[in-house]
Amino acid sequence: MSVPDEARPSGGLYRSAHAAGDDAAPPPDGVTLISVDTPNPGAAVTGEQALPPEEPPDETSTAGNSAIMAAGSLVSRVIGFARNALIGMTLGATVGNAYTTAQFLPGQIYELLLGGILSSVLVPLLVRRRKADPDRGQEYTQKLLTFAGTCLGIATVLVVIAAPVFTAIQAGRGTPAYQDLVTAFAYLMLPIIFFTGLSALMGAVLNVRGHFAAPMWAPILNNLVVIAACGAFILFFGTDEGLGPETITTAQIAVIGLGTLLGMVAQTAGLLPALRKVGFAWKWRWDPRGLGLREIGRLGGWMLCYVAANQVAVFVVVSLLNSTSDSDDASVLAFNNVFLLTMMAHGIIGVSVMTALLPRMSAAAADGRYADVSADLSRGIRLTASALAPIAVAYTVLAAPLCVTLFQGGKYTPEMTFATAGVLRVAGFAVLPLSISYLCTYTFYSLQGNKTAALINIPVVAIRIAAYVLLFALLSASLAAAGMTAANALSYVASALISLAVLRRRIGRLNLGSVAGALARVLVAATLAAAFGLLVLRLLPGGARPERGAAILQVAVGGSVIVVTYVVAAALLRVREVSQVIGMVRRKLGL
Repeated sequence: MSVPDEARPSGGLYRSAHAAGDDAAPPPDGVTLISVDTPNPGAAVTGEQALPPEEPPDETSTAGNSAIMAAGSLVSRVIGFARNALIGMTLGATVGNAYTTAQFLPGQIYELLLGGILSSVLVPLLVRRRKADPDRGQEYTQKLLTFAGTCLGIATVLVVIAAPVFTAIQAGRGTPAYQDLVTAFAYLMLPIIFFTGLSALMGAVLNVRGHFAAPMWAPILNNLVVIAACGAFILFFGTDEGLGPETITTAQIAVIGLGTLLGMVAQTAGLLPALRKVGFAWKWRWDPRGLGLREIGRLGGWMLCYVAANQVAVFVVVSLLNSTSDSDDASVLAFNNVFLLTMMAHGIIGVSVMTALLPRMSAAAADGRYADVSADLSRGIRLTASALAPIAVAYTVLAAPLCVTLFQGGKYTPEMTFATAGVLRVAGFAVLPLSISYLCTYTFYSLQGNKTAALINIPVVAIRIAAYVLLFALLSASLAAAGMTAANALSYVASALISLAVLRRRIGRLNLGSVAGALARVLVAATLAAAFGLLVLRLLPGGARPERGAAILQVAVGGSVIVVTYVVAAALLRVREVSQVIGMVRRKLGL
C-alpha cells in the first residue's frame, strides 16, 4: 500500500508513488501504506548511497517545476478521492474490501522488485551517466529499460501464476467465497506490476531530462479510467444492494478489475509523447553486465531490507483486517480511505517542510556543521507540528461530516461511513507523529545514512506488527480498523523517538527544549480550536450523524472555526512558526 504521497525537487521526486497514482491503493506518495520512511534520491554517494545531480536547477526553474508538480498533485488528489469514493459506492463493504485487498498486491510486490531502489539508486545513476557519458546516458538508459522491463515482465508472469498463494496470505480468515473473489480480482490486477514499473522508469527518464509535468499529470489518466469503469459498472449492473462474494458475476469482476488495469496502462501510455518530446528513443539493448549490477545491488541492499520489512507489516495488517470482511464493519476499504486522508495532510505540510529544509541539512552535513543540522531538524519539527495541528484537530472533531462528505453514497452505507469516521478520529492522532518520523528519517538521509534508517525501521516494524496483533485480539471487529490505525500511530511515535535518540548520539545536542516549549504552545492552541470546533458542531444542524447537506455545512463552518481559532490562539501564544509555514506553502504552490 503506498501512498502518497508529492514530487519534490530534492526529496523524493522520483519515487515510485508516481507510477502508482496519487490516490490509488496501494498509492502514490512511494511510501508503502504503513511506512514511515521514504528514500531520498538526492543523497551523496558513500558506502550507502548514490550520487545526486551535480548541478541543481536554478531557482526560477525549480519554482516553476514546483508549481507544475503541486498543481498536478492537487488535481490528482481531488480526482483520486472521487475515484476511491466511487469504488466504495459501487462495490460496498465486502466486495470493496476484496477489491482493495487485491489492489494492494501489485504495489507491494512492485516495491519489493523495483520501487525501493528506483529513487535511492537507479535515478542517481541515470543522472550520473547523463553527465558523464558522451551520448548523455542514452545507451545506458536503453540498457536499463531493456533489462528492468524484461525482469519485470518475467516477474509479473510468475506472480500472476502464483496469485492464489499471495491472496491466501492477504485474504486472512475470510470465507472461501471471499478468498476466491480476492484471487479473481488479483488475476486481473497483478499485471499492474509491469506497467507500474515501466511507468516509474519512464517517469525517471523524464525527470532526469528536466521534464516534470507528464509524470505528475499522468496519474490523472489512471484515476479517470477507473472512474469510468465505476460508471460503466453502475450503468450496466445498477446499484443492487445484494452484491457480495457469492453473488458477484464474472462480468462485474471483469469491468472493475480490467478497468483498474487499463487505468495503469493509460498512465504508462500517457508518458510516451513526453519521452519523444525530450528526444529519448527506446531501443532494445540487452547488456546486463554494462549496467553495473553489482554496484546497484550494493547500493540498494539496505533499501531492499527496509522495503521488505514494511511489506511484511502490510501483509499482516491486511490479513487481520480481512478477518472482519464478512460484515459492514470498517475494514480494508475504510482503513485505506482514512490512510489517504492522513497522507494528504502529510503531503501538503510535512513534505513542504522537508523540501525546504533537506538541501540546507544536506549541505550542512557535508560540511560537518552538525549544529546547523540539529537546528534545522528542531526548526522542522516545530514547523511541522505548528502547521499540522489544526488538520489533526479537524480530522478528530469533524470526522463524521468529513466521511459523509467524501465517501457516503451508493453501497457505501451510513453504517460504513460512521465506522470510517471512528477510524479517522484515531488517525487525527497519527498525523503529527507520521510527519515527524519522516523528518527524522530525512535527517539520516542528509547524513548519508540509508543503512541507519533501514536498521531503525526493523524494530519499528516489529513494534507495529506486535501492536496490530495485540489490538486486533483485544478489540471487537467494529473497532479493528481503528485499532490498526492506532498501531500505526504508535509505530510512528516509536520511529521518531528511536531516531531522535540515534541522531543525538551522531550529531550532538538536538535543541529539544525549544521543541518541547513550542509543542506545548501548539497543544494549547489546538485544544482551544478543538473546543470551539465541538461547540460550533453542536449548534449546527445535522447532529452526530448528518446527511450530506448538513455534513458539508459542518465541514465548512466547523473547519473555518477550527482554523481561525487556532491561528488566533497561536498568534497570542507567539507560535511564530504558523506564519512561516503559511508563507512556505504559498511559495511552494506558486501563490
